Amino acid sequence: MELLPTANFLQILAVVTLVDFAGSEVFTSLSDLQKVLLTEKDIALEIKSHIEMEEERLKRLKKVAEDYERHSQEALSDIEKHLGNPVNAYLLVKRFTIDWERIVDGLVKANSTDLIARLHNRGSEFPVQEDFEGAATALLRLQDTYNLPTAQIAKGELQGVKNSPEMTAEDCFELGRTAYNAGDYYHCILWMEEALNTLDTEVNKTADRALTIDYLAYSLYRQGNVEHARKLTKQLLELDPNHPRAVNNLRYYEKLLETADQEKKRGEEEDLPEIQNQRLLDDYRKGQEFKQYEALCRGEDIIPDPNKHKLKCRYTHNNRPNLLLRPLKEEEAFLDPRILFYHNMLSDFEIETIKRLAAPKLARSTVFDTSDASKPSTQNYRTSKGAWLKEDEDAVIKRVNQRIKDVTQLDMTMAEDLQVANYGIGGHYEPHFDFARKDESSAFDTRVGNRIATLLNYMSDVTAGGATVFIPIGVKVFPKKGSAVFWHNLYRSGEGDFRTRHAACPVLVGQKWVSNKWIHERGNELVRTCGLSPYE
Repeated sequence: MELLPTANFLQILAVVTLVDFAGSEVFTSLSDLQKVLLTEKDIALEIKSHIEMEEERLKRLKKVAEDYERHSQEALSDIEKHLGNPVNAYLLVKRFTIDWERIVDGLVKANSTDLIARLHNRGSEFPVQEDFEGAATALLRLQDTYNLPTAQIAKGELQGVKNSPEMTAEDCFELGRTAYNAGDYYHCILWMEEALNTLDTEVNKTADRALTIDYLAYSLYRQGNVEHARKLTKQLLELDPNHPRAVNNLRYYEKLLETADQEKKRGEEEDLPEIQNQRLLDDYRKGQEFKQYEALCRGEDIIPDPNKHKLKCRYTHNNRPNLLLRPLKEEEAFLDPRILFYHNMLSDFEIETIKRLAAPKLARSTVFDTSDASKPSTQNYRTSKGAWLKEDEDAVIKRVNQRIKDVTQLDMTMAEDLQVANYGIGGHYEPHFDFARKDESSAFDTRVGNRIATLLNYMSDVTAGGATVFIPIGVKVFPKKGSAVFWHNLYRSGEGDFRTRHAACPVLVGQKWVSNKWIHERGNELVRTCGLSPYE
């Protein structure tokens, strides 16, 4: 195979051709021939220098290839376990966004046009910047919901289990910078501080200390810690006396502190406590419901159940032929509203079939917009991918739908298709109702009516997190592969039962697959008749 010259080598040859050899009559003078020899020596030195740079570049490129090979082999040996760890998932997305650009620009792009072309052919399979930001945001969401210390996450430990490599200072820095770009100074401070702590222990430094301090100081100022911001800015100027922003920032911080000191002397004499780094929350997330939601996700008991001693377990068949020989284990999770948990609702074969059918159809899950309920949209408070499976797609779907009918004893004529959802990094669905409220009258066609009931199948075990929680009544149901949870969304009168407000907690460790069936009113008028009370 012919060895083609690289771009840098061609540049060297181009320079050589520009050397003036006295009007191209070198052969007439030995003095000119002597210049040729000297030029030849320079060329040899230039080529050797180029070879050394190429060898060093290829050495680094080989190291990258070996790192990718090692990482992929380890991950592929147990994909679900590897990707089920949110730190691993975050680092994988970062590897093919932030890190990938550096590798291509620094090691490949200038010297290997053919390699670049081959790699770009795989570009459609790569995550993009939006994916990186989403992965980073998901990791921060998990940190908040489950009260995870920053240092433990950086060490790859989640709930005392180490399943991922330790994050570098640069990994922490990029997480902090993503938070900063979103105006989230609370998390920026946490991760920039961790980046500095990690940087102190690194032999081969992966992050720029001055840049990290720059982000940290400004974020502290935005959170109200002006004195700390001033001290860090002075450190920044020691590292980089010519820093473009530090001089002005320091002057500004000192002026703020001087003004505050003067106001203090005119008023109170006591020292003001240092302002704590507060998590930025909107009005809803400051409220009681959101606090209870996160507490339930952590497995905490927020509301005592006075009827807990009355809960029962039983085998049930509802006199349905399909259940007579194989009755289901029914467990009461709550009495009013009645929430039932069914064990062994789906077999492993049925689960794998449903996942196989749904996988090619998965798309970002949507919700009904309260401003226009007729137009579903994607929202940050619901992060998952979903697909809809019709009954005629496979015999398994038909069999599962029939089993749901037998278990719920409700008519399925107007029920929605089986919806399958797969939750990604920190996947969740914040508190919501399954039924449409009166101000969302356009959400469902009057010919099908409101959602009378919900049956939710769990199609995977989740190592940590991912519970279904009912906030008003303090109930939490943890996923168990093959099981299902069932409840009515409406009273017998058709009024919505606001006690069924529920949420899907963020998946902390593991993967979460679910499928649900939303059953509508029409066809069930005589099955679930109206009671004497509107709240029966």
